[in-house]
Amino acid sequence: MKSITPFIKSEAGLIGVALVYLVLAAGCTFAPNYAKPEVQTPAVFKEPALEQGKPAGDWQTAAPRDDALRGKWWEIFGDTNLNAFEERVAVSNQTVAAASAHFLAARAVVQQARSQYFPTVTASPAVTRARVASLQTQSSPVTLNEYMLPLDASWELDFWGRIRNTVQANSFEVQATLADLENVRLTVQAEAAADYFQLRVLDAQTQLLEAAVRAYQESLALTQVRHETGIASDQDVAQAETQVNTTRAQATDLGIQRAQLEHALATLLGQPASLFSLATNPLAAKPVKIPSGLPSQLLERRPDVAAAERRVAEANAQIGVARAAYFPALTLSGAVGYQSSALGGLVSGPNLVWSVGASLAETLFDAGKRKAVTEQVRANYQGTVANYRQTVLTAFQEVEDNLATLRILAQELQQQDAAVASSQRYLTLANDRYRLGIDSYLNVITAQTTLLSNQRTAMNLRMQQMTASVQLIKALGGGWDVAQGAKMARP
Repeated sequence: MKSITPFIKSEAGLIGVALVYLVLAAGCTFAPNYAKPEVQTPAVFKEPALEQGKPAGDWQTAAPRDDALRGKWWEIFGDTNLNAFEERVAVSNQTVAAASAHFLAARAVVQQARSQYFPTVTASPAVTRARVASLQTQSSPVTLNEYMLPLDASWELDFWGRIRNTVQANSFEVQATLADLENVRLTVQAEAAADYFQLRVLDAQTQLLEAAVRAYQESLALTQVRHETGIASDQDVAQAETQVNTTRAQATDLGIQRAQLEHALATLLGQPASLFSLATNPLAAKPVKIPSGLPSQLLERRPDVAAAERRVAEANAQIGVARAAYFPALTLSGAVGYQSSALGGLVSGPNLVWSVGASLAETLFDAGKRKAVTEQVRANYQGTVANYRQTVLTAFQEVEDNLATLRILAQELQQQDAAVASSQRYLTLANDRYRLGIDSYLNVITAQTTLLSNQRTAMNLRMQQMTASVQLIKALGGGWDVAQGAKMARP
């Protein structure tokens, strides 16, 4: 009993030291205290007119029920087909699926890092049969069996915070990849909405051109009758025929753009273009007032801004990981098991073997490697700060761009609608004067061309207005917010 007392005392001392290390390790870290990088945030947007509810043409026609975008932002347009497409995009788009897989992989990395908090236990049962010579007795070699049933454990104490900072950095990356996922989802949903509205405007333009062809055919028939009676010349008939054929060709040409937009929608929906078709239906959705809120709220509503900020925090934690490499690593190890030359009675008290120990590892010379790694992670941190600030600046730019676009388009549409009305009056007068024989048919063709051009321009402006509305929603972050993302990112 006396022979093992010193060992018991030393074992108790080792356990006591380990417990002291654990207590100290709970608050030891070399990562700098993190603070969100400061960015210049204006008090209000430069384009406040639409937000304040000032008249701006059709812009005011359908205000949402709340003062902020929520969840399914596309529903504010009131188009059931668009609603169905957006729901499908969220689950079927392959770019979204890839981003989702990336997010799940990031969560698994956190679990992998957290496993380092606990000991690693391995079991390695073994059976050995060996023939050995007996050197002492000079007798014949003997054959021996050895059976082993050991359990080995090792545990690196996180005395300097390397493991904690690694887990923290990986957790920040999870939040960043979730924000990336939401940004990808928002991007493809905005692209689907923009393509859908463009396709519907093409349907409206096709309808307009087909109506123009019918009107021009009536004018051609009238001109042919007048030619047969000797009132109109053959030149007038040729001009009328040219007008009909040219407009019909323009209507046919729109089919190329429509087919391409239909194929783009199919790809966004995650299905082959050959299996997707969309019935013709002119644009019915109207512009809506989109609540832009305050510039400070933009930092909480843009997933790309949130992702950039979380990567700043991740880079900050990596500094702690790099600095911990300057200090020794303390590892506790132990083994327990059974060892015997006979299988019978292997698991018994006399065959029990065990060992405990501790090791301290410190790099004494690395030719500046740790210093270089630390400088690298500090530089990476500064780079993520710059990326974050640039992302914020880009966010403000995109919001201002689309607010300005919508404000100017509202004014331009009022002017263009006035041009359409005056063109219609011009055509009416030209037809009357032609029937009375005052002017030639060339004046009628000029008036028809002017009216059709102005009508198509008005439709293109409305398409730009709808697209800018979608882009403004995207620039504002859709219906996403940072608090929601933090909850979803918890592994």
